[in-house]
Amino acid sequence: MPSILGRYATPFITGLFIVSLISGIALFFHIGPSGFHGMHEWLSMVLIVPFALHLWKNWRSFLNYFRRLPMGIALGASMLVALPFLMPMGTGEAGGPPPFAFTRAILANPAQDVAPMLGMTSDELCARLGAVGIVVADPARPVSEAIAASGKPEMQAIAALVRPAD
Repeated sequence: MPSILGRYATPFITGLFIVSLISGIALFFHIGPSGFHGMHEWLSMVLIVPFALHLWKNWRSFLNYFRRLPMGIALGASMLVALPFLMPMGTGEAGGPPPFAFTRAILANPAQDVAPMLGMTSDELCARLGAVGIVVADPARPVSEAIAASGKPEMQAIAALVRPAD
């Protein structure tokens, strides 16, 4: 392996791990800028490259860990604590962070009921959604149905509904 890769693998692992650590903590506590989500996902993917280089550089030492009990214990414990996150819970629908679950609960109501909550008429709500390609054929039907039928992202609908009036 070229020496430049060997010299930089561990420092990049360290730097990217710190970024992942900070953004992960912020995501867990729902604090910080919205950019933390993309940062955490993408830079965690980038972290794979220096990790692979680090393994390549230290392959023999790494294999020695598998000859000892602590590696087996650590891998087994890691899998055990990860398993509950893969188990189906409740209805099978993702609730997500409380603000997302709250928004989905609001959008499950008819357009005619949601509009006054946003300080607009049902016609205004339908027009705003229509402007982004979400057709509300019947204001007595849930807004979430119109969003699903349109194939548009829920966030696009929410953005259209909460933007300031023109």
